[in-house]
Amino acid sequence: MVSAQVVFATITGNNEDVADIVTEKLEDLGCQVKETEISQTDAAEFENVDICVVCAYTYDEGSLPDEGMDFYEDLQDLDLTGKIYGVAGSGDTFYGEYYNTTVDHFETTFQQTGATRGAAPVKINLAPDQAAIDQLDAMAQQLVDTYHHAHA
Repeated sequence: MVSAQVVFATITGNNEDVADIVTEKLEDLGCQVKETEISQTDAAEFENVDICVVCAYTYDEGSLPDEGMDFYEDLQDLDLTGKIYGVAGSGDTFYGEYYNTTVDHFETTFQQTGATRGAAPVKINLAPDQAAIDQLDAMAQQLVDTYHHAHA
């Protein structure tokens, strides 16, 4: 069975909703999924799963979530070769150039770990609406398809 871990950081609850949507779709696709909050998660847990997902908010003017800094820094030191990753985040377009920049930071860091990008990053404005749910479901599907393609 394909295993996945979905890690989220949230203030308003929107990114927990994003994580819940991705988790539910991965489960529907037959994955065994663990969903955890970023401050309660050791980045090394990603070494034990097939698919790694981060759903995080961007704070203020482009800052990473404070409670996720240890996770983010530890992630940079991992070798995740052979793992599939995806990144999503809910933000607020009000912040303009800083809109969802944490998604970009995690995308870059995953590339440095040697992990394989399973789907394009998904950026959502505020709470997930039906269009956002469809995007997140498609992302989860792509992650699983990429995993199966790599292990065919």
